[in-house]
Amino acid sequence: MALSCGIVGLPNVGKSTIFSALTSAQAERGNYPFCTIEPNVAVVDVPDPVLPTLRRHISSEKIIPASCRIVDIAGLIEGASRGEGMGNQFLANIRECDAIMQVVRCFESTVVLREGAVNPAKDMGLIETELMLADLQTLEKTLERSGRAAKSGDKDAIVFDGAVRRAAEALNAGTLLRAVDWKLTEREALKPLCLMTMKPMLYVANVADDDCAGTSKHSLAVAEQAALSHAEWLPICGDMECELRTLDESERGAFMEQLGMTEPGLDRLVRSVYRLLGLQTYYTAGPKEIRAWTIPSGATAPEAAGVIHTDFEKGFIRAQIYSVADIEELGDEATIKASGRLRTEGRDYRMREGDVCHFLTNR
Repeated sequence: MALSCGIVGLPNVGKSTIFSALTSAQAERGNYPFCTIEPNVAVVDVPDPVLPTLRRHISSEKIIPASCRIVDIAGLIEGASRGEGMGNQFLANIRECDAIMQVVRCFESTVVLREGAVNPAKDMGLIETELMLADLQTLEKTLERSGRAAKSGDKDAIVFDGAVRRAAEALNAGTLLRAVDWKLTEREALKPLCLMTMKPMLYVANVADDDCAGTSKHSLAVAEQAALSHAEWLPICGDMECELRTLDESERGAFMEQLGMTEPGLDRLVRSVYRLLGLQTYYTAGPKEIRAWTIPSGATAPEAAGVIHTDFEKGFIRAQIYSVADIEELGDEATIKASGRLRTEGRDYRMREGDVCHFLTNR
């Protein structure tokens, strides 16, 4: 299940620069509004130090990491909810994403057709407002239909109508939908509407090269607004990350050490998105491939098997599981089994981060 993360923001805040830095793709970059018209899309490997660790202990032809789909969406302007600028296209693209990464300008620079000083809180508030207005339009169009269906007495229709009305009330009160304490039934009922303010939000502060730690007044403004918006944030210098991508591995390591960086921005970003979406990773390992699989946190063993193939979930019998720590300590699967560390788990087992699994199925 490849994640789909949409990069959004006002025009010329560095969205395409961040996209290029994180994906190694050469998105069009320009100092003018709507440089990005059609969304740039890239599927990138999720950085994962566990895969080479497993390969050191298990002979395999190849390793396959989990993947993340990154979408660079056209810049939004005030009035996008009414179709201004690229508004309609922007909103359609963002509805298709699992999570939103909003790039916020936190560097001082002359930007074509951008008025006023750098103001992260104002920029963040503008996009939040446009997304709220667009969601409210969706809900208002749905209310009449959901109300009629609820009058039939159908239980699912009643839940849906109640959730739609509660969502509309929250937005009219100025509350982002991701800040509402939803029941699981309500959340599932609203899912087909693809409401944007219900999606997890990660604010990416595009900082200057002397603020990689995110301690400037602009970065702190992003942190404050993110907390108020029930979202997470992280600082990334888009230009510096792009430069890192042009270096070979040894040069990159030396440059990062010089800058006091312990890892590239992509590693931190993907980890943040996984946390936002409540995802975790498990592994399968054999002579043909060692592979990372993405599952929701708390998924059962049959559900994890179903990510490989739906028939595996239907025909699940049991799973044999050990941890990455087990193989690092004991060296190989045979020793893990001999030591009694290879666990046999049934249908009710809840997967743990870093489990290495062999599934037995009747399919």
